[in-house]
Amino acid sequence: MTCCPPIITLENVTVQFGPHKALQDVSGCFGAGTLTAVAGPNGAGKSTMLKLMAGIVRPSSGRVLIAPEVRGQIGYLPQISAVQRDYPLSVLQAASTGLWPEVGNDRALTDARMDRAARALVEVGLRGKEGRTIGQLSGGEFQRLLFARLMLQDPQVLLLDEPFAAIDAQTTHKLIGMLLDWHKKGKTIICVLHDLLLIRKYFPDSLLLAGKCLGSGHTHKLFEQNLLSFDLDMAELREPDEVHDHD
Repeated sequence: MTCCPPIITLENVTVQFGPHKALQDVSGCFGAGTLTAVAGPNGAGKSTMLKLMAGIVRPSSGRVLIAPEVRGQIGYLPQISAVQRDYPLSVLQAASTGLWPEVGNDRALTDARMDRAARALVEVGLRGKEGRTIGQLSGGEFQRLLFARLMLQDPQVLLLDEPFAAIDAQTTHKLIGMLLDWHKKGKTIICVLHDLLLIRKYFPDSLLLAGKCLGSGHTHKLFEQNLLSFDLDMAELREPDEVHDHD
């Protein structure tokens, strides 16, 4: 994994929920300005890794080190299925919550800030949807809303958990374009994905998880070594040297 300079480092991290170990002795680092896919079969600990870096989950053992320059500058986008959508919030109100780190609890959302939120909705393709409730949005529209919220938050590090799952090709194309624009601006992006075609096409670096780290580094090298393959569901059954020998 490219780590020059590292801004997030995992040192022998284990996360255990009761008797189940979601992650075991995972080490690695993520460099500033990198664009990294996290891949692996279902139950591999990918979401847990993002929650660790976001500070939502604490390690049972080991350490997560965050560089001082990005502390408080980490944005997290959960899986869309994990977000409740039955709150009576308008689309504009929901987008404007991305401004809370800037506004705080003691200052109101001014007209100028609400205008910024409205412009963010236009940018993600939700023009005319501002007054709808979030429960009225389709899955793809709701994911666009979450991207608008993240855009307003403007973090230096973006952690995204399956951002393209269960959405249409047009929305995926739009949101991929936004990620690439953010990356060009120097932001660090770490994205959990199942779609190996997207990983191969757009993500220079990858990390493969199956409870533990099976491999990391340049994406095309991982494909060449069969560490990333279209038989990914078998990854949890192989040790790294076994995967190397699989042709």
